[in-house]
Amino acid sequence: MKNFRRLNDVLGWITFATASVVYLLTIEPTASWWDCGEYISTAFKLQVGHPPGAPLFQLLGRFFSLFAFGDVTQVAKMVNIMSALSSGFTILFLFWTITMLGLKFVKEEEMTVGQGFAILGSGLVGALAYTFSDSFWFSAVEGEVYAMSSFFTAIVFWAILKWERVHDQPHSLRWILLIAFLVGLSIGVHLLNLLTIPAIGLVIYFRKYQSNWKGIIYTLAISFFVLAFIMWWLIPWTVALAGKYEIAFVNTLGLPFNTGTIFYFLLLIGALVWGVRFTYRETHSTVDYILGGVVLLLLSIFSVISFLAFLAIIGAYLWYKQGSGSHANRNQLRSLVNTGLLSIAFMLIGYSSFFMLVIRANANPPINENDPSDAVSLLAYLNREQYGSWPIFYGQYYNAPLDPQKPYTDGSPIYVKDHKTGKYKITDDRKNSVPNYDKRFTTIFPRMWSNQKESHVSSYKSWGKVQGIPIAVTDDEGKSKTIIRPTFGENLRFFFRYQIGHMYMRYFMWNFSGRQNDIEGHGGIRYGNWISGIPFIDNPRLGDQSNLPPSMDNWARNKFYMLPLILGLLGMYFHFKKHFNGALLVLLLFFMTGIAILVYLNITPQQPRERDYAFAGSFYAYAIWIGLGVMALWDALKKINEKAIAIVVTLVCLLLVPGLMAKDGWNDHDRSGKYACRDFAADYLNSCAPNAILITNGDNDTFPLWYAQEVEGIRKDVRVVNFMLASGDWYVHQLKRKIYDSDLLPMTLRYDQYDKGVNEVVAYTGSYNDRIELQDMIDYIASDDPGTKYQSGDRSISIFPTKKVKITVDTANLVKDGIVPQELAGKIVPEVTWDIKSNYLYKNDLMLLDFLAKNKFRRPVYFSSPSSINDAVNVDKYCFQEGFVYRFLPAMNDTGDYVPGLGSVNSEASFDILLHKCKWGNLNDPKVYVDRESYRNVMIPKQNLARLARKLSQEGKFDKAVQVCDYVQKIFPDEKIHFDYYMIQFVESYYMAGAYDKGNKLAEKLVNTYEQNTAYIASLEPQFRANYEDDLNQAMGFFGALQQIAEQYKQEKISKHVEAFLNRTMGK
Repeated sequence: MKNFRRLNDVLGWITFATASVVYLLTIEPTASWWDCGEYISTAFKLQVGHPPGAPLFQLLGRFFSLFAFGDVTQVAKMVNIMSALSSGFTILFLFWTITMLGLKFVKEEEMTVGQGFAILGSGLVGALAYTFSDSFWFSAVEGEVYAMSSFFTAIVFWAILKWERVHDQPHSLRWILLIAFLVGLSIGVHLLNLLTIPAIGLVIYFRKYQSNWKGIIYTLAISFFVLAFIMWWLIPWTVALAGKYEIAFVNTLGLPFNTGTIFYFLLLIGALVWGVRFTYRETHSTVDYILGGVVLLLLSIFSVISFLAFLAIIGAYLWYKQGSGSHANRNQLRSLVNTGLLSIAFMLIGYSSFFMLVIRANANPPINENDPSDAVSLLAYLNREQYGSWPIFYGQYYNAPLDPQKPYTDGSPIYVKDHKTGKYKITDDRKNSVPNYDKRFTTIFPRMWSNQKESHVSSYKSWGKVQGIPIAVTDDEGKSKTIIRPTFGENLRFFFRYQIGHMYMRYFMWNFSGRQNDIEGHGGIRYGNWISGIPFIDNPRLGDQSNLPPSMDNWARNKFYMLPLILGLLGMYFHFKKHFNGALLVLLLFFMTGIAILVYLNITPQQPRERDYAFAGSFYAYAIWIGLGVMALWDALKKINEKAIAIVVTLVCLLLVPGLMAKDGWNDHDRSGKYACRDFAADYLNSCAPNAILITNGDNDTFPLWYAQEVEGIRKDVRVVNFMLASGDWYVHQLKRKIYDSDLLPMTLRYDQYDKGVNEVVAYTGSYNDRIELQDMIDYIASDDPGTKYQSGDRSISIFPTKKVKITVDTANLVKDGIVPQELAGKIVPEVTWDIKSNYLYKNDLMLLDFLAKNKFRRPVYFSSPSSINDAVNVDKYCFQEGFVYRFLPAMNDTGDYVPGLGSVNSEASFDILLHKCKWGNLNDPKVYVDRESYRNVMIPKQNLARLARKLSQEGKFDKAVQVCDYVQKIFPDEKIHFDYYMIQFVESYYMAGAYDKGNKLAEKLVNTYEQNTAYIASLEPQFRANYEDDLNQAMGFFGALQQIAEQYKQEKISKHVEAFLNRTMGK
């Protein structure tokens, strides 16, 4: 087929254009939930995001943001377009990858038209199937790193196949160097791309050697060693050695900060240049040997590992000179080493994008997470130390006690710059800081390891069906007790049932069989399962899926009838049958970007959101087989008419696979009209008074707010303080300086008293029982007097003497100065008192207490959720809902509307904010998909509106109460945000306000909803009904509550309707 290459290029670009148009039509026009707001903010102003960083993504995001041409409302869209185009290029390289693999089935010079059409059809079907796959499409339309990470996976895999085709041509080495450079660049987006390295090793082996199982196993072993070398040595140790040089040059030699780092990197560059030149030439001078020896020795003197590597290099060279065989073998070996060094050099050039983070951290921008401003802090940043560690190949079970003989081992000391002395000081030697577990409770390949949450432990027991083995241990008090240790078999059962079955295969089936809904699933039949759309497959697993009531229906319910799965299985079988080595290569990519990620992440149960996006690379590999499934069908039918069958099979597969996936997936992947994240962020900020402090807690009440302030410039006077991030020294340090229009947070403790390793924990002593001023307690903690410290070995720990604290308030001018709103003047109290619940104050607790003591209500203070900080600041009885947030005031709640963990409601302020100042993201638009995260976040203002309506009714402001009840149904209609149990609050508010007709209308709608739900549950077979026990209990609770309300307000029609239903139900 003469025109194959031209058609291959043209169809590839057509596929790219198709995918890009799809993604551009469905991108979110602004920021999305979770990390997107942070990524867009840090890209727009080149700031420092969360570890381990994505500097290349940020640099490219900054470039794309320029095309907003000064319109800050378009910046997020431009970054989202970057993701869309990255995804389009992923599809382009997937198309070319499939066609390159397809060419292995034929002799290119003898290719017939039918063969060419079949190969091109395979590329088209496989690439478009991946275009419309659930997980990839999700990432393609938002400003996150996963779309660009997929692009790097695609281009690297394509490039190694390209090298395979031209390996015997001059200058083919450039493809290997390109791959190394791309791998280095990809580290600046996400580490996932490194998982292509074993596949690269196999391609090189298959091309260079006659393959056999022994050679394949050796190649895989070498490839995994190279992967481990890059992940656990090259990436961290390149920076770790810089840190060691830095500390040695500054602390030992007395040189200025950064001298050691600069010297080290110059030395590293010199070593690579010398190594490349040395291995390129066959003969060397004495100067070459002396120079190389000095450079390598200098690189190794500060690290035992590096010194051992130095000795290994010397030994290898002596072996090379004296015992490596013939002259030809030595030349081949020298060439191999030269290629390896060049590859490392190109990889490090790509990796150098991380210098951007150091440069920007030294500029101290508003977002400067972990402040990686030098080599020492950059290493902690790259190692993700703030997230802790987890076992992979060996470690503890979830209930492992500490070793009674040696409960702790030493960690690495924490070094911090001391600008006064010009040296690095140790703020925490971390002696006895690393848990050392009882060896009887450790195992190889530990899967059930986390005791961070009780939900983790209970889920381990459930998924692993833990019976365990009783083991006697001695506790800290010397008493004997028995702990049930899981068996290794139960450990593996959890791995296969939960980690592989629930956290991988379920996602795999979402993409290639169908999806039940977009509600996060934790193992039941109700939420987040895969479906096929075929009753005899779905119904035995999940119950009858054909007559779901409207409240259980979901836009993300996609039925692909297993057609993508089946076509992929055909393609996989055909691939192994026709070209085993190529199939093994794709299988390795499939495994490494799927199961291997699971093994590495060691995922814990009860994840806060679905994690399917992490395995998109594995689904990419399967899409190759979907494409080759077209070849399989063509091969089976080609005798009829080779050319016609190729066209027909391609068209039928396009219609039944990517066509069906596009049809069912479009509505739940189209974000083109959704502004919920941006609008809700603005709503949080606009709920605050001028110059306010807003204490937030999680990702979705922080990152969107960062975006709103950093990019769109919304309410820069409000200081957003993430309580969880304040456990880091770098974050507290940032709070001590002015940012934009927001002044610094006043605190008593000095800057150095919040350094890393200092005041990480403050312990309660119980030495004082009376209630004291919070400021006095902070002064006590801040004191350098040894009498205010507790000595634990060589460590000095700050203490606090009492849990009973108060803030005395000067009540004279609170209303006049605008501290307390006029409508709350009658609730002012002279003292704000509370008890600290915990025996320990962590750094974020200390920061908040320090600020509150110093602030004394001078600046307005708000919480996104008072309950999130109540271990240290248990002040919900002084909190008042104002719009989206809760204001902390020297005023006491009403008992009539007080809710534990939230407080009371300021009805005047909340009414004005929620009904006149808030926007709702177009979520009531019939064409806009309410994604799961928007749905969950809607519950916050919906609950606030419910409390507001009730408060207004209690205050006799009936017109406003009715207005609120009407409003909530307008902005969150049942068709988009299904009415649930909590809507009964609006029924009662209608009744309280005398709007009985409206209350009855809403009540009837709710009754119909629950009647439909219970009827559906009753129609299920008994074994499925147990899974709906919570739904039935909620329904019964709803009917009971509604009947009580209806009787209270004498609404007989509703009361009788409910009574009749209950009688029928109880009768059954």
